Amino acid sequence: MLIIQEKLISDDVIQEQFICNLKACKGACCWEGDFGAPLEKEELDILEKIYPKVKPYLTESGIKAIEEKGKSVYYKEPKEHGTSLQPDGACAFMTKNELGMAKCGIEQAYLAGDVDFKKPISCHLYPIRVNKDERVLFEALNYDRWDICSAACDLGKKEEMPVYQFLKEPLIRKYGEEFYEELDAAAKYMKK
Repeated sequence: MLIIQEKLISDDVIQEQFICNLKACKGACCWEGDFGAPLEKEELDILEKIYPKVKPYLTESGIKAIEEKGKSVYYKEPKEHGTSLQPDGACAFMTKNELGMAKCGIEQAYLAGDVDFKKPISCHLYPIRVNKDERVLFEALNYDRWDICSAACDLGKKEEMPVYQFLKEPLIRKYGEEFYEELDAAAKYMKK
């Protein structure tokens, strides 16, 4: 375990290897699982504000799910807010391209320049999951193992890409450049 800027980082974040392999999994993390993508408190307001600009990028099923359930839902088991789900279990914001690969409607709106919010940070950081205890301002970054990501693990090993390096952009987005540089330096020191 490492502690960087009062955040506890699992050794797996540094030692495990990972590169998303969308050709293999087709973005299954967007439709598998029991809950929507975890959302931070400030993201609840962001989704409300950007929804009119994101809506044109969504499927009819996704729009219907959002209109019936809301842009987010509170899930009792993980005790957190997450995106709403379509009847088939897919994230309400998920679309698919012509190859059947999952795409995020929020990210599509972002790439088109319609919104300045890329996607929920939990999606951007995956396979890192952040566990928080706000009472003591504690955060732990853990590597989440999921069998649907086995092709990503294989590709990461082939390319020798540690999880944290693959996730450089979202780690900087969430914690800043200085945090990432400290994490990178500590990881390189640990490899010696």
